[in-house]
Amino acid sequence: MAQFGWAYINCDDVTDPAKGPTGSVQVHHADGDLTGSAYLVYHSSSTTGYNPNTLLLSGTLVVTGAISASTYHIEDIAIIDATGSTYFGDGQTDIHARTGSLEVYSDSALILKANALNGQTTIGGFQGTYKRVTSTPFTASVSQTVLGIDTANTNITICMPSASSAGAGAVMFIKDQTSRTSSRVYISGSTGTSQELIDSASYYTLSGTYPAINLYSDGKNWWIF
Repeated sequence: MAQFGWAYINCDDVTDPAKGPTGSVQVHHADGDLTGSAYLVYHSSSTTGYNPNTLLLSGTLVVTGAISASTYHIEDIAIIDATGSTYFGDGQTDIHARTGSLEVYSDSALILKANALNGQTTIGGFQGTYKRVTSTPFTASVSQTVLGIDTANTNITICMPSASSAGAGAVMFIKDQTSRTSSRVYISGSTGTSQELIDSASYYTLSGTYPAINLYSDGKNWWIF
């Protein structure tokens, strides 16, 4: 004898099984029902006020795997916990600002601390950028901290970078590394068409054997200390 399965004659109850607002993502429940919520909605067009093809979640998202995205727009971050190399910015004009203090460690040793409470910065094992000077005139750059002059018995002129570009508090150390006899080292505050000063003078002269000079910027001119 032949056997027949169930056949639905009146299908009005299954013509639109989805529930929830337009665009809501449907969730399959154990009892077989499909339901949607206004808290998880897919916007296919811009008529809703969102960009087309936007999935909107109003609530908390918990991810146990990895997230891959071409762009992240984050408004508020409570906790950051990351390992490995991290890269920020894609241009020289990028600024990464933070509120609060900053501490950097190498193993267990504190090598940099910027204290937001008193404005003090502590640096352990400070090492500036070194540049060996072998030609004249030599124009120093803001990124150079230590200049070592390595040309003997020839007058050397070093043009300081703009004090305004370097900013207030910038420092530079210049050391003659040669046994100079009759020649001189001239440190000029002139930067192109503008005239900046070193201790209220247009230039400063180093003479003798192995002289050195330390300078700092107040944002307008250079000063010896």
